[in-house]
Amino acid sequence: MTGARHIVVIGAGIVGVSAAIWLRRAGCEVTLIDRAEPGQGTSFGNAGVLASCSVVPVTGPGMALKGPKLLFDPNFPLFLRWSYLPRLAPWLMRYLRHANDSDTRRIAAGLTPIVSDSVDQHKALNGGGAAEGFMTSSDYSFAYADRAAFEADAYVWELRKIAGFEPQIVEGETVREVEPAFGSSIGLLAVMRDHGFITDPGAYVAALADTFKGMGGRLVTAQVQDFDLGGGTITAVETDQGRFECDAAIMCTGVWSKPLAAKLGLNVPLETERGYHIVFKQPSIMPASPVMVASGKFVATPMDAGLRCAGIVEFGGLDAGPSKAPLKLLRRQVKKTFPEMTFSETEEWLGHRPAPADSLPLIGEIGGTGVYTAFGHHHIGLTGGPKTGRLVAGLVSGERPNIDLSAYDPNRF
Repeated sequence: MTGARHIVVIGAGIVGVSAAIWLRRAGCEVTLIDRAEPGQGTSFGNAGVLASCSVVPVTGPGMALKGPKLLFDPNFPLFLRWSYLPRLAPWLMRYLRHANDSDTRRIAAGLTPIVSDSVDQHKALNGGGAAEGFMTSSDYSFAYADRAAFEADAYVWELRKIAGFEPQIVEGETVREVEPAFGSSIGLLAVMRDHGFITDPGAYVAALADTFKGMGGRLVTAQVQDFDLGGGTITAVETDQGRFECDAAIMCTGVWSKPLAAKLGLNVPLETERGYHIVFKQPSIMPASPVMVASGKFVATPMDAGLRCAGIVEFGGLDAGPSKAPLKLLRRQVKKTFPEMTFSETEEWLGHRPAPADSLPLIGEIGGTGVYTAFGHHHIGLTGGPKTGRLVAGLVSGERPNIDLSAYDPNRF
């Protein structure tokens, strides 16, 4: 860099706060803008896992054929608000076109550099600050009914192995010796070492935002409305609280990025994948580390507030409130997995995962506008947020990335 530049970062979730911190470390003047408090959107309600091995997209081979059948299975965690189908259909067709072996392997190869060193990236981001108190190094286990259920996922485990992740297998009654919280429905654990989790994701991101402010960064509560592209490159961000002059801007606004990108001529095929969680407060038993329960496709994570069980996929847009059926299914699956657990009360949450049609995040500059993208992380926002923020901050501040970013180029759309 030659002299300090003023950068506006839009969105104070994990990606935006990460980018803002790395930009301040690079010597930039940074204004971080969000319509709400830091960490109160999708970054608040995730499963909290630093899931370094999560390199495989949902659109595996055969999904195009299995998907419609699964929608009618009341015990499978996939739901659709049927009134939303006409709006969803164009995106869904593009999404399912990637449900083949070639694209799945290409996407997995693209996701690996973003998530595979997640624990190290979070530590580097924290830098020994207050946010580090919310981070715990741990195993991350995948729970199956038996060996046959585990082997049915052989394709997924092959791709994880290619990315450098192989599990330790625990079977039979040894499962309950390792993790007494499980009931008899769990007969095998595939344990991944060297992972981690966040004990309060919302507070974690808020603490990182405080670190940013302590570095001299500026935090503004405002709704971004437009960009001023005088001469073809950005000169300011327009908000409902006024105009913010800048030399560059970064969009880290998750699923809400689509209308902002459209103002710059970028038509992103992006949908909300509605995700739910339930926090079981004061649970009588709790796993020691996060676990993905394969049969229910939910993650159970021990957190400060209790046991957070997060999962379920629902398509239904941004505007509708929570549906009853997904939450009922999640409760049934939790009861099956932890049959002896009692608790004082529960808390339910609905959030919106940003799902690009090709399951790869958008990281890079839109044309030559000076506006950069850093969104579209689907299920891996918390896991890949610090790495993404670091990469996009490097692009803005003139660093050469040490990985090929072409897979994430926003101009592919």
